[in-house]
Amino acid sequence: MRKEIFQEIEVPEGMEVEVKGNLIKLKENGKEIEKKFDIHNITIERKKNKIIIGDKKATKNEKKVINTIAAHIKNMIKGVREEFKYNLKVCSSHFPITVEVEGSEIIIKNFLGEKVPRKTKIVPGADVKVERDTITITSPNKESAGQTAANLEKATWIRSRDRRIFQDGIFITNKAGKSI
Repeated sequence: MRKEIFQEIEVPEGMEVEVKGNLIKLKENGKEIEKKFDIHNITIERKKNKIIIGDKKATKNEKKVINTIAAHIKNMIKGVREEFKYNLKVCSSHFPITVEVEGSEIIIKNFLGEKVPRKTKIVPGADVKVERDTITITSPNKESAGQTAANLEKATWIRSRDRRIFQDGIFITNKAGKSI
């Protein structure tokens, strides 16, 4: 059965919002996030200090898409206000691991005594800081911070050894304010 479904999202004062079709831009205090959504029959419009997402004849699937877009926009508002922060811990019991940032890559040296360093990408928009055995990733975009953290964790995944003995690696300890 088709229903009229609309989601309203409050935009805080002082935040600039620009809606052009399926592209949304948010700006505040020099931070800017833009995201393009894949929408079909769903309308996104701005009225004063609200963003309205909806459809006049929505089905269950369109309701899911509306709620997903609303959640993404809420995360964008949170990110522009206060950056998302991921903390990772470098654990090494056999060989001391060194982590360096070079341009848009993170280089992991001496992982399990390997001669060739492992490399992973930093997603654009994420800032990476390395201090001894902790790595901090900050970004106003939750997706780029999370993907950079996941790239780091995945780069040190051990495949051919016993995980109970070889517990070396880089692991996420805090995920956007939530401890794991």
